[in-house]
Amino acid sequence: MNDTTRPALPDRLSTNPKSPFHQIECLQHDIGIRINGKERFDVDEYCVSEGWVKVPAGKTRDRHGRPLLVQVKGQVEVFYKD
Repeated sequence: MNDTTRPALPDRLSTNPKSPFHQIECLQHDIGIRINGKERFDVDEYCVSEGWVKVPAGKTRDRHGRPLLVQVKGQVEVFYKD
């Protein structure tokens, strides 16, 4: 895939379609996320400038059936996988 066809990764991105930070054009590509040097595969939302990611808290669900999210803080790096 050519890098010119990929949009620039935003500062904040969410996989939840109801979120104002949901951008489908970015999510159509494979995105990698590292927090504190360790790659995470279960990230639901991230913010690079504030330094946090939101990940599911095990199998716990909220009253609407969505996964309960926990915020993990640290140095966040996002990149497109090849």
